[in-house]
Amino acid sequence: MGFFKDADNTTSNKAILRLHKLIWALIYGGLLTLALGVSVQRTNDAIGWSMVVGGGILAAIGAFLIYVRSRLTPGN
Repeated sequence: MGFFKDADNTTSNKAILRLHKLIWALIYGGLLTLALGVSVQRTNDAIGWSMVVGGGILAAIGAFLIYVRSRLTPGN
């Protein structure tokens, strides 16, 4: 089919697998840190808030990387 062009920006399967591992580590680690921060916040407000913010940032980065992954095309 001459209408569709081959994508030149292909990514290796190993890189995609590493990205998958990073994505889920960031999401689960961020949510765990966020939940622990809410728990710690009862005893120490400053440390609790810093854990909540840090965990939220990590989870948001993981969610953004899901979008990045959706834009990649796997190569050979």
